Amino acid sequence: MKTLKLDKKKIRIRNHLKKVAKNNRFRLSIFRSSKNFSAQIIDDKNKRTLISASSLDKDLKVSAKKNKSEISKNVAEKLALKATEKNIKKIYLDRGLYKYHGRVRIFAETLRQKGLEF
Repeated sequence: MKTLKLDKKKIRIRNHLKKVAKNNRFRLSIFRSSKNFSAQIIDDKNKRTLISASSLDKDLKVSAKKNKSEISKNVAEKLALKATEKNIKKIYLDRGLYKYHGRVRIFAETLRQKGLEF
């Protein structure tokens, strides 16, 4: 029963973002688990994932000794680098079920520092 409520909340937040966001922006969807962090930039018009980055990637997995906030910061730096290579500047943040707090906030602030606009 609880997963049904969580799914409804996730869909409600996503639908609100799609109404509010402009058509020329891509969606940045994040996933946070107890140990890992991943994010992907999605084109909702064509229903394709453009860019993804995860703490499970080979080059980021080497730094497994770091704490969780540093891991999310590293994922944000990698995602921002890939986004600048593909000339993606404007996105909107789909935080899903997660509050804008802690690792999610650090992730978003790092992306803003690297040049992405929310």
